[in-house]
Amino acid sequence: MPEAPVPDYPRTQGVRFTAAGLRAGYVRTIPVGLGVSLFGIVFGLVAGQKGLSVLETGLMSALVFAGASQMLAMELWTSPVPVLTVAIAALVINLRYFMMNAALMPWLQPVGPLRAYGSLFFTADENWAVSVAEMRSGGRDAGFLLGSGLAIWTFWLTATLIGRTTGTIIADPERVGVDFVGTAVFTFLLVRMHQGKGDWLPWTVAGVTAVTAAEFLPGFWYLILGGLAGSIAGALRDVR
Repeated sequence: MPEAPVPDYPRTQGVRFTAAGLRAGYVRTIPVGLGVSLFGIVFGLVAGQKGLSVLETGLMSALVFAGASQMLAMELWTSPVPVLTVAIAALVINLRYFMMNAALMPWLQPVGPLRAYGSLFFTADENWAVSVAEMRSGGRDAGFLLGSGLAIWTFWLTATLIGRTTGTIIADPERVGVDFVGTAVFTFLLVRMHQGKGDWLPWTVAGVTAVTAAEFLPGFWYLILGGLAGSIAGALRDVR
């Protein structure tokens, strides 16, 4: 029987969860949190234009804590709110975390369910990258993950509240282009996520599916179908 391949991560032996690791993760991620704040302010502005109160905006940022999903929810936000559509769209856009967080198993498995799932709740793309780098460099303190996540969470929450509060100062948002902020943010995210010509296949499939569905289906189902079609195309590409 062939020998099993050695994982590309540190072994789970010696993994601990300490307050020192939590502090180190928080401090190390502060510069990243400052960058996330800009996105958070934009979300707060958009939430205000959609009619969310300061309390509602804060609760969404604190409990959902997913920038792309929250922006997508604002794009879908109408009266009455299409709850099912928003929920499915958020699920589709966050499916990536299943695969991403599997990479953190050497840290998560030894510390028990409470600490593991508590840390995962505060995991975002930015602190995930910082934590994986720390783990691969030999870090054994899983508290780093929670600390880095708390840094992103506090900066994100604070920034969204600032954006929501200051957004009321703008009397006519359309004149200064605030109504276009959501489109601009997603365009920026799209450019940042591009990793080469291999992305064009799933992106094209997603775009064509979404445009076609928009012609024949009511509401915002074209977003969900486009996302699913693109995800399936990307998965098949990776398998090949």
